[in-house]
Amino acid sequence: MDRHLSLWERRRNERDDEERFTTSLAAFAATLLIGVIGFYVLEGLAQTAKLEDCLLQGRLNCERIDISSLRTPVFPQ
Repeated sequence: MDRHLSLWERRRNERDDEERFTTSLAAFAATLLIGVIGFYVLEGLAQTAKLEDCLLQGRLNCERIDISSLRTPVFPQ
């Protein structure tokens, strides 16, 4: 079938294929970017919800406590 196409038609088809690939790649990148942004937004909303829950319980100190620096080894070396 391709043997019957003129050189101009073949080049046009190749250009169309390249444009479709570029468009698909751009759409994939945009979708990935929106997904990453959405993930960070959801993480922020989850942290805000936890803080609001803490404050609504009447607690005064609702800041996150970093316990990684407080850990001591069970068996000293």
